[in-house]
Amino acid sequence: MQKSVIKLRNTGEHLPTVRLFDCRFFIFSQYNKEYPMNMYIPIIIVVLSNAFYHIFAKSTPTNLNPFASLSITYVIGAIVSVILFFTTTKNSNLFVEYGKLHWSSFALGIAIVGLEAGFLLMYRAGWNISTGQVISSIALAFVLVLIGSLFYNETITINKIAGILVCMLGLYLINK
Repeated sequence: MQKSVIKLRNTGEHLPTVRLFDCRFFIFSQYNKEYPMNMYIPIIIVVLSNAFYHIFAKSTPTNLNPFASLSITYVIGAIVSVILFFTTTKNSNLFVEYGKLHWSSFALGIAIVGLEAGFLLMYRAGWNISTGQVISSIALAFVLVLIGSLFYNETITINKIAGILVCMLGLYLINK
């Protein structure tokens, strides 16, 4: 935990405070033992956001063109991203940051459209919220193990092979 001090106006008195989570530190750093929650907060964000994401995707009206829906989704996402940029970055210029963009930011935008359109279409095709995402995540796990091995020199261990076999069993049981 980081200790900081709040200075009271006009009194010169200082009040000690304890910050459990420093958003700016978290965004720009790797795991640090002083901030043990930094290891878990991203997972909590992913799980909560993913749960709401699938609830909202499943709730999107089927008579609405999925790409019209996604266009509004991305406008809202852009607004929230800009707000978060300014609330998590001290004395920074958004346009300076835009100058640092890499091809991956643009490719990620294309991948996100495919991901979200795929989920919307998956639910419209009749997949249940309890199985569609699980099956796609298990398939993704297989693909990422292979990509990690082929392109990032990650080793495929016995544990990973056992995990793949357990996932395959899970796919069998879900589809039975």
